Amino acid sequence: MIPQLEGTRETIKYDLVKGIRLYRNREVEDYPLHWHTALEIIAPIESGYTAIIDNQVIDFFPGDILFIPPGTLHQLKAPATGSRIILLADYSLIGNIPGVDSLFAAVNSSTLIRKADNPELADYLSKQINHLFEEYVNHDSFCAALIYSDLIRFLVAIGRAHLDTESKFPEATNAKRHEYIQRFMTICEYMTQHCAEDLSMDDLANLAGFSRFHFSRLFKQFTGLSCYEYLTKCRIDLAERLLINPDLSVTDVAMQAGFNSLSTFNRIFKTAKNCTPTEYKKMNKNHHM
Repeated sequence: MIPQLEGTRETIKYDLVKGIRLYRNREVEDYPLHWHTALEIIAPIESGYTAIIDNQVIDFFPGDILFIPPGTLHQLKAPATGSRIILLADYSLIGNIPGVDSLFAAVNSSTLIRKADNPELADYLSKQINHLFEEYVNHDSFCAALIYSDLIRFLVAIGRAHLDTESKFPEATNAKRHEYIQRFMTICEYMTQHCAEDLSMDDLANLAGFSRFHFSRLFKQFTGLSCYEYLTKCRIDLAERLLINPDLSVTDVAMQAGFNSLSTFNRIFKTAKNCTPTEYKKMNKNHHM
């Protein structure tokens, strides 16, 4: 049972460490379709586990690691027996760390690391998640700092492995691929930091050093989204963080997040999050407190 579920949105309750929830899940019941602003990492320990994301059924097993980005609609189905470690981390607390936003640009969809396909990476991530769990449970001095440090290392390992695949810019040479990756990581970070401004495709293409046509094509290859879709995603992410602030009205948030009108903001936000900005603000009233 999800403790705090309104519609499809789950509000995560963080206990021992601010912005981090980490526990060993042995529940047999399934979790219905839901989403949350936290990133989620699931590592089966005993028996397998099943996630349904974008109507795709993902079965994974001990030694495998599933990474689910913030805001992803998903279902979880449990076997009759077994356990798994589940980590939930508040994206708003790590999203402002330099480089993390471009990391999420590169890994913007759910990613399964199977031990059978990449044993070295899977073993490294399994050791990391077990170490995170031990630190969280023991709650020794400075455990929060160590947990955040190890979590960043965990995410960087996934990001680097994701960028090393040839699916990014498949027609480019190896040297060009690395050059393009660096350029588009810089562009994505720039868009995250300046998403509230009036960013044009031509300006971004010039910044990246490409023609408009090539920029549009390569950007889609890198992020899986069009430039407009990615910019909208950045603005929605910013709006989520702003809506938690009780001193800002929904209209204030719309303007500060780069939306030209309140009606446009309401429509796009509801499409992305399955709730209106006002409903989101009410659901997160206790989060700020």
